[in-house]
Amino acid sequence: MKTIFQMSSPGRIGTSLPEMDVPAESNIPEELSREGDGSVGLPEASEGQIMRHYVNLSTMNHHVDKGMYPLGSCTMKYNPKQYEDLARIKGLSGIHPLCPDELAAGSLELMYRLGEFFCEITGFEGVSLQPAAGAQGEFCGIMLIKSYHESRGESHRNEILMPDSAHGTNPATSRLADCVVVGVESNEYGLVDPEDLRRKVGPNTAAFMLTNPNTLGLFESHIEELTSIVHEAGGLNYMDGANMNAMLGIAKPGEMGFDVCHLNLHKTFATPHGGGGPGSGPVPCTRELARFLPDPVVILDEEGNYSLMKKQDSFGKLMAFHGNTGVLYKAYAYIRTLGAEGLREVSENALINANYLKAKLGKYFDNPFDNGPCMHEFVLSGDRQAEQGVKTLDIAKRLLDYGFHAPTVYFPQIVHEAMMIEPTETESLEDLDAFAEAMISIAGEAAEKPYLVTDAPVNTPVLRLDEVKAVKELCLVEPVEEGDNL
Repeated sequence: MKTIFQMSSPGRIGTSLPEMDVPAESNIPEELSREGDGSVGLPEASEGQIMRHYVNLSTMNHHVDKGMYPLGSCTMKYNPKQYEDLARIKGLSGIHPLCPDELAAGSLELMYRLGEFFCEITGFEGVSLQPAAGAQGEFCGIMLIKSYHESRGESHRNEILMPDSAHGTNPATSRLADCVVVGVESNEYGLVDPEDLRRKVGPNTAAFMLTNPNTLGLFESHIEELTSIVHEAGGLNYMDGANMNAMLGIAKPGEMGFDVCHLNLHKTFATPHGGGGPGSGPVPCTRELARFLPDPVVILDEEGNYSLMKKQDSFGKLMAFHGNTGVLYKAYAYIRTLGAEGLREVSENALINANYLKAKLGKYFDNPFDNGPCMHEFVLSGDRQAEQGVKTLDIAKRLLDYGFHAPTVYFPQIVHEAMMIEPTETESLEDLDAFAEAMISIAGEAAEKPYLVTDAPVNTPVLRLDEVKAVKELCLVEPVEEGDNL
């Protein structure tokens, strides 16, 4: 496929601009221009050529608007486009971050109301909307916990306990916050072992960091016992809210014994995921931790005015200004559209879809932690196929030939040859059946004609890459010759 530069032809015009009323002059230094003479060196192509070029590029990539994207734990679901329009309303998107509070009242009210929604959904009393991603939300939560212990004269508490099935960001965040990571073992059911947790807590315990439902798609059935063990040792409980989309309107972290959590708006509340952002990871917390939240926070005074306020005991700031407000607007619109009953239905449909797929695929793939119903996702193992010479990575590549993106593979690491599948609530019965049929077909190929899987993909614009070489020899600017396999 030709690049847009290769399609360029001198004199070809794709735009219609008004006549210039100032002298035409380039301010680009010659040494910085592509042509070396101060010119920009942009391609010259018609509008039709440009449109076809980028539409063709979009069809070469797999995305959630094109087909199913069942990434476990990442929740790649379809997001209604109406929220994009709402977030672009000029009175919201055009506000300068430094404008006076009285001129940004609408935006501030939306953020204040959104914070109230998150507190209601999670069962907490305080919230910060500032964190720009789930990982930054985790950091915010750990900093709240550290500030709490320091205020009590217990700054020696620097150990963060977490299960062996934890998201990779959990230990990374803890180390970034200058804490020590202490692993807690899972039992034969894929749940946290309460006895091992008892052995690990102690006078240096700052917090227990747990994803619930966990990364195996299982609800921690002894959650109140787990959080009590930590509280009795003087520690706090942090819930990684990555899987909150399984519990909307059903269960609240604040009622399980957690003290703080974060929410991934790109996972649960219909804001885009991927592409480098922007994202948002709001942090709800208890009243005891709320005084340490990052500055600023939106308040509502007795006269009904919204304004930004700095907190006296805040641990500091995580982002400039108020966070990624455009993402917050979309989440607000999503919640207002669905209401309490609609949010609960989101989670109920996610649970039904996951259990439906799990039941259909259970005969063809191993499931080491099949202890009954799963939550919004489940983890299969490709061990059976690996014995036939087909690895999980091969299955992932073969799915592209069937028109599906692969699930998350090789995570969590406590499952060998793991495939972490999350169908989400937005996939139809027909989509679920088609994905199940593709997986079942690949299982049959692995048993009878494994080369069909190990050589995959064969129907994509790019065949299987040498992934190590691609990382080590990354090239983004080399011209592509016509006829190349791209």
